[in-house]
Amino acid sequence: MTPASGKENLKREIGVRSLTLAIVNITAGSGIFVIPAIIAEGLGATAILAYFVCGLLIFLIGLCFAEVGSKTSASGGVYTYIETAFGPFAGFLANNIYWIGGCVLSDAAIANGLAGTLKYFFPVFGNDIFRAAFLFFIFGALALLNIRSVKNGVRFIELATLGKLIPMILLVIVGARFVVAENLRWVTAPTISNIGTASLLLFFAFLGFEGPLSNGGEIKNPKRTVPLGIFFGVAAVLILYMAIQLVTQGVLGSTITAHKDAPLAAVANIAFGRSGAILIIAATALSMLGALGGELLSIPRILFAGARDGLLPKPLAKVHPRFFTPHIAIAFYAALGFLFAISGGFKQLATIASAAVLITYLGVVLASVKLRKNDAAITEKTFRVPGGIMVPLLATAGIGWLLSNLTRPELTGISVFILVFSFIYFITKLLKKK
Repeated sequence: MTPASGKENLKREIGVRSLTLAIVNITAGSGIFVIPAIIAEGLGATAILAYFVCGLLIFLIGLCFAEVGSKTSASGGVYTYIETAFGPFAGFLANNIYWIGGCVLSDAAIANGLAGTLKYFFPVFGNDIFRAAFLFFIFGALALLNIRSVKNGVRFIELATLGKLIPMILLVIVGARFVVAENLRWVTAPTISNIGTASLLLFFAFLGFEGPLSNGGEIKNPKRTVPLGIFFGVAAVLILYMAIQLVTQGVLGSTITAHKDAPLAAVANIAFGRSGAILIIAATALSMLGALGGELLSIPRILFAGARDGLLPKPLAKVHPRFFTPHIAIAFYAALGFLFAISGGFKQLATIASAAVLITYLGVVLASVKLRKNDAAITEKTFRVPGGIMVPLLATAGIGWLLSNLTRPELTGISVFILVFSFIYFITKLLKKK
């Protein structure tokens, strides 16, 4: 199968609780603070249906991740799963498409969003020099935190997750008192078209649950921890999202679209008074900081795994002799995030990044079928998706449906991305032979 974690010299510190909180932290990111108004714009109160559609699809995909992840004890996440099933070429593509397209650019966007959010409290961040210094400090501090110990990174995620979830949960509980039943009445007729359009947008809010699985070499008892962590994590995010959507729609009603930038802050202002908006802005900043911390904990393990298997430069596979963490991979990833963050202006690339994540999801779904067929003896001792091949087939159809909604320029962009890295792979392989 894959290299054993013992050979990676990594310590197993992540249990079900830590994995669940990591999934909730990295998935329920900054998007949750604006999603309700965006989805309601086209669907009104029927927007809740899009949550059921996305929830079903993400659970199908999550089941496939759980099966593959439970039988993979090495670090690398989506890269390791796909490489194990389809070989080094597929692994190379998955590695680079995922961590460059799906992670670095989105982290840079989150960092910019964090600086923009904190301008509310610190107007000096509107200055480019101070903004760059702040971004350098954020990436540097989070990198140092994760280099010194995986346990430090996990504790930070747990703290950030609870810190941002508590205001959200309080908003749902207190805001429910201000819900007007008339605001939840279905006025817009749901159709396959408007549900499909909204689901494509909403699904991106669920992306990221796979990130913490990159720490496969540091997860205790993967065959138990991975399925339970995915189930509890995704279920918690889905319930939270639906509760926030219902409360926001119920409180704001038809005026929800007038608060596209900060619908939750508008609800908080009604539920808590003037201090409510400040509370939500602080929670937004903490959410973004926690998402960055979660990415720096998990994604460098993909670089580590790629270097371990000879697909990336060997220094990225080095483990710190004292802290037992992939310190060079963490530092390199943080440096890239900082460089993209200070450059800005990559809106189209962010869209391509979303498509890249969906493609890697498809690769893992197909890997679950391939590994079950090729490794029946090991599969019997690990988690197996119920329903046979139906779950992977339904997940494949759902991903294909979402990708079919991409525009021609977006499809062209991701195709060029794949072709470029295919060329790099074969050139590298040819040079190694010589």
